[in-house]
Amino acid sequence: MKIAIIRQRFNPHGGAERFVSRALAALAKRQLVTLHLVARSWEPIQNIHFHRCDPWYLGRLTRDLGFAYFACQTAKTLNVDLIQSHERMWCCDIYRAGDGVHREWVEQKKRRLSWFKSWAMSLNPYHLYIQYAERRMFENERLKAVICNSHMVKSEILRHFRIDETKIHVIYNGVDTAVFHPGLKQERQFWRKKWGLPDAATVFLFVGSGFDRKGLQQAIDALALLQQETYLVVAGYDKHEKSYHTGAVKRGLQERVLFLGSQSDVKPFFALADAFVLPTLYDPFSNAVLEAMACGLPVITSNKAGASELLTDGDSGFICDAHDTLQISTAMRLLCNRERAEKMGNNARTVAEQYDWSVMGEALENLYQSLLGAK
Repeated sequence: MKIAIIRQRFNPHGGAERFVSRALAALAKRQLVTLHLVARSWEPIQNIHFHRCDPWYLGRLTRDLGFAYFACQTAKTLNVDLIQSHERMWCCDIYRAGDGVHREWVEQKKRRLSWFKSWAMSLNPYHLYIQYAERRMFENERLKAVICNSHMVKSEILRHFRIDETKIHVIYNGVDTAVFHPGLKQERQFWRKKWGLPDAATVFLFVGSGFDRKGLQQAIDALALLQQETYLVVAGYDKHEKSYHTGAVKRGLQERVLFLGSQSDVKPFFALADAFVLPTLYDPFSNAVLEAMACGLPVITSNKAGASELLTDGDSGFICDAHDTLQISTAMRLLCNRERAEKMGNNARTVAEQYDWSVMGEALENLYQSLLGAK
């Protein structure tokens, strides 16, 4: 099989990019698959034929529009069997909806804005283009398959677009269970000492970039309601980090919320944490949630997180309303009981073991073969 995969660029902070890189690496090991990657830039991956497509742009509208046009032109010259895009473009045979449905994200975002800002967002040329590109792609007869990383995203696509449901396939993200595992906790004391965290404290971990969408403010507000010796460690990037830090100081949480910035290796933070919290406003599927589960951490996330589909509420984690700070805080308080947290973390690990990278790679290859057999 010859497959071209399209994604704009590699961003080490992005979950979608990490999925693409890992999926490419997994598929490249299978000798029946020849992979071509079309992108502006990417990390080196062995056995991948990389094709740079980096047209000039000014602003995010021309960035996405220009890349869509030239990437499609590049892919046409490769003589491949299938074109799989991770960007919203109408030249693909397969689209992986790893970024979710933009129309849905706009609706969720507008709920938190004033009427004027909501109106302005509705008229924003960039959001109008992305929604147009989504509709043109999903309702295009050329499209053979859509890969969703959660049933949540599948239902959103069916709700917003005219598309045959049989084209939509749910393949959950995978995790390297040999890299992310409960054995990391053996280094718990070392990493806690390095970051000045008391051994007896309950430490919640937040991993993600784009704090507004990921729900960091809700996590901080929930922490403020706890009276116990509790801490929140934040590993991720956001250009507005300073304002979140200032807000935490005003709440008297300057000693209890640690902003550590973007981290190339998050394993030490899974090692020092007691639980993982991500009360996201909208997330198709967070890789960090599955990584936390693989490390034996119970997870607190929202009902707008696709990864919540892997959780059993009260057994391997808690599923909360992203807008309900009290509900999030109550879940955090329950996990201050270390015995409960450890038991739920063990349950989370058992679930994560079912979603090893090899399982995802096999599911992708089976899908490709079924599509090629139908040609």
